Amino acid sequence: METYDFIAIDFETANEQRDSACQIGITTVKNNQIHEVKSWLINPVQSFNYFNTMIHGITEEMVQDQPTFKDIWPEIAPYFGNDEEGSIIVAHNATFDINVLLCMLERYKINIPKGIFLCSLAIARRTWIQPSYSLSSLCQAFNIQPGKHDAGEDSRACAEITLLAAKEKGIDLSKQIESEEDFNNIENKFQVHLGIFNEKGYIPCTCKQKQKANQIRAIKGDETKNNPDSIFYQKYVVFTGTLSSMKRIEAQQIIADIGGINQSGVNRDTNFLIVGQQDFRVVGEDGMSSKQEKAIKMIEKGNLKSCQKMIFYTPYNRKKILFIWHYQILSSYL
Repeated sequence: METYDFIAIDFETANEQRDSACQIGITTVKNNQIHEVKSWLINPVQSFNYFNTMIHGITEEMVQDQPTFKDIWPEIAPYFGNDEEGSIIVAHNATFDINVLLCMLERYKINIPKGIFLCSLAIARRTWIQPSYSLSSLCQAFNIQPGKHDAGEDSRACAEITLLAAKEKGIDLSKQIESEEDFNNIENKFQVHLGIFNEKGYIPCTCKQKQKANQIRAIKGDETKNNPDSIFYQKYVVFTGTLSSMKRIEAQQIIADIGGINQSGVNRDTNFLIVGQQDFRVVGEDGMSSKQEKAIKMIEKGNLKSCQKMIFYTPYNRKKILFIWHYQILSSYL
C-alpha cells in the first residue's frame, strides 16, 4: 500500500442529508508536497436540492450515469489505509466531511476503517488571526488558488493551507508517525486535538483550550538566570494577544527565568501588560482586548499605582498607560 504524509478530502452533497455525497475530492501529500489531486462524481441515488446545486454546480443530470459510492469505494479505499496502517486525513471543517464519509459507509454497509483526522479550519484558528477562516478567505489571504466548491480543488486548497500552517508551526508531516509521542507533538504544535473515527463513531478534531491560570502558575523560572537589573525582575506581568516572535508560553518562561511573576489577568498587583497582535473579531471597537480595557479603567481609578513608573502609548489612544506594544519592544528589555 502506498503511504502518504496525509490526504486531504472534500465532499459535495446533493442535499442536506449527509449520505447524499455527489462528489469526493482527494489530494495526496508526499514529502511535504502536493502529490496528486483527484475527484470522482458520485450518483447519490437521491434528489438534488436547488441550494446545494447553486453552491457546487453539480446537477442530477450530471451524475445520473456516474457510479454510486459503493461502486467507487474499492478504488478510493486504499487512500484511507487499513486497520494496521492508515493515512492522516485532513478536511476543512472536518466534522462535515467525516460525517459524510461515515454516513456513506454506513448506508452501503461498508466496514468503517479506523482513522485519525485533522481539521484545517481548527488548525488555521490556532495559527493565524484572520477576519474569516472559510476556505475561500484563507486562500485569498495566502495567495492559494481557490477550489470554488469543486471537491478535488477544495481538497487541494485544504492540503496547501495545512502545509503552510505546518511550516509556520515547525511541523514535518512527512515524518513517519510511530508513537504516541509523535501524535502528541502534532497536537501540541498545532494546538488541536486529533480527531478519531471507527465503527463506533468519531471524536471531532477541536482547538485546544487557551492557556488557563493553573497552567501559568505551573511555569517555574530558572533561578540561575534571574536578572535583578531587568525591569521585569520581581514584577507582575500579563500578556494579551498573539506575539509575533515566539509563543506566549515561551515569553512567559523568559519572564519567569528573569525573576518576574506571570499573571493570567490584570489586577491591582499588575506592573506590565504586554500587548501582542489582537484578533479584531473579538476585541472592542477601540481595538483593545478586555485586559487592556480593564487596565485603563483601573489606572483611571488610581487602582494600578504601581504601574505609573512605566509609560507607553498604544496606537489606539493617547492615554498614558503601562502597555508594552508588540514583542519587538518587549525583546529589548529581556
